[in-house]
Amino acid sequence: MSNGQTSTAHSTVVTAGLSGNCLSRALKNSADKSLHFFIGLGALFILWGVGIYIVTLNPSMGMFSDFGPISALKVLPELWQFGAIPGALKSSSYRLGTGLALAIIIGIPLGILIGRIRWFQRLTNVPFQFLRMISPLSWEPIAVVVFSEWDAAIIFLIAIAAVWPVAFATASGLAKVDPAWFKVARNLGAKPWHMVTRIIMPAITFDILTGIRLALGVAWIVIIPAEFLGVTTGFGFAVEDAREGLEYAHLMGLILVIGVVGFVLDSICVMLIKRFSWHRG
Repeated sequence: MSNGQTSTAHSTVVTAGLSGNCLSRALKNSADKSLHFFIGLGALFILWGVGIYIVTLNPSMGMFSDFGPISALKVLPELWQFGAIPGALKSSSYRLGTGLALAIIIGIPLGILIGRIRWFQRLTNVPFQFLRMISPLSWEPIAVVVFSEWDAAIIFLIAIAAVWPVAFATASGLAKVDPAWFKVARNLGAKPWHMVTRIIMPAITFDILTGIRLALGVAWIVIIPAEFLGVTTGFGFAVEDAREGLEYAHLMGLILVIGVVGFVLDSICVMLIKRFSWHRG
């Protein structure tokens, strides 16, 4: 065998070995993550069950037995079969998606203005920080008066809760961009639109997606109590309806579903951050 053939064969073996090692590490990491996930989830359910068991040792607290994890899991098929979960998922998803979309549409341009225009940042810092610290649910009485439909009022509450994480995360990301990039782009004849699409957005994608993740968490927290009043659909209404009907197993089942949906939404955001951010390198 010639020296060239020997070198090629050696390179092939090395490449295959490296690929095998990478695959092995990836599988190991995946197995570790899965193990930690199930251990953590199992610990949560055990603590939940033990807590309910201790409480119900007192005969006067026997009514709390329906708050346990076993009761909650048992009623999930029933809640799905009779449409409680699909209906709530459809209604709450619509309100959440619309409100979050409005927050993103408003928050990203607002964050770019805060991050790029110094006088605008100084002028709006105090008012925006003041508004950010007002509980979104405090706006509920005003939203009911302003908007003729409860859906619109709930979407407004979600938007006003979610807009600040998006705006301030965008501004924070933009503040970390090297000013020399903009100077070079201007010298090369870049237009303002080019600045946004070619420099700003690629540079702050990580920060925007992080802000959206935070906004999603806030919005998911806000939507449940916002649906307690005025509407007849959504997870908030379903929880309130189960409480009024003293169906505590249904109540805990719905709370379990709310946690699962929130976890899935957050996991999607994490995957998007890893997929589209140049920081992942």
